[in-house]
Amino acid sequence: MSSKNKYNPQPESSRSTYILGGLAVLVIAVLVIGGVIWQSNRSKPRNDGYGGVQNSEVQVALQADGVVLLGKPDAATTVDLFEDPMCPYCAELENKNGQELAQSIDDGKVAVRYHVLNFLDRLSASGDYSTRAVAASECVAETGDAVAYSAFHAALFSPANQPKENGSSDHTNEELAQIARDAGASDAAAQCITTGASVEQARAHAEAGRQALAASGATGTPAVVKDGTVIDALSNENWVSQL
Repeated sequence: MSSKNKYNPQPESSRSTYILGGLAVLVIAVLVIGGVIWQSNRSKPRNDGYGGVQNSEVQVALQADGVVLLGKPDAATTVDLFEDPMCPYCAELENKNGQELAQSIDDGKVAVRYHVLNFLDRLSASGDYSTRAVAASECVAETGDAVAYSAFHAALFSPANQPKENGSSDHTNEELAQIARDAGASDAAAQCITTGASVEQARAHAEAGRQALAASGATGTPAVVKDGTVIDALSNENWVSQL
């Protein structure tokens, strides 16, 4: 066989390989960076900087079944929100949409019925953290201070305060009371939390909430229900504005 029939790699071939390889690396880098930016924007709080409820016309009330109703009396619509203070996805929802929801409550566009549950007691270090947090929520709601309730609710689910599932510690009643004070709750609310006066009542209310959640058709928390329809609040970042 003559030498001219043999494969003889050309310099152009190597350059093309390098160019194609470089383009592939560039495309991968763009996809990775784009994915990081998308994920960052996806988890960014909406209406960041607004804070909690501010409108003095907003009212809060602890209802007989343990549901906490927060909103203006003439709110355009009402939704049910089911959550557990130990639930990380509930914290994700609060941290992403909580401020946006607070503004909608202030504007009278929506009122919220909070069903605070305790099914994650078993994953808390104390064994009853969710129940005690439910009780603390009720202690603050009973004072009728909507601004303090909104701030305390946000604080319960903040990354700084929410205990981790299967973690080594959670908050004592005294620490929950301090979180409530920091949110603007009254001394009466703090005393109620510290003494655990509402814990047994909260346990019964949380069970009622669990049954209401099951009846709603939702499969877990967080769950947002409007007029009997479960809203996909974690996947649809525009759910508040679409209420």
